[in-house]
Amino acid sequence: MNQLYYKSDKTAQRIKALAKSKGILIKEMLEKCSLNKNLLSTMQSRKSWPQTDNIARIADYLQVSVDYLLGRTDNPEINR
Repeated sequence: MNQLYYKSDKTAQRIKALAKSKGILIKEMLEKCSLNKNLLSTMQSRKSWPQTDNIARIADYLQVSVDYLLGRTDNPEINR
């Protein structure tokens, strides 16, 4: 199995947990980011990986770094 798809479930879990901790509804977030409402469920089932710009939109909406969403760091702060 492609390692990228393998990690997609972990990224989806991180996005859901972060949205929940911020009181953000997943459906609302995906609509505001102009993304498919099934995006996270397909990521969790390891059937797809979103385009990079879509991950960036979610990161911007949640005000965290892309690296945090991808699990490359446990620091959610954006380094500019």
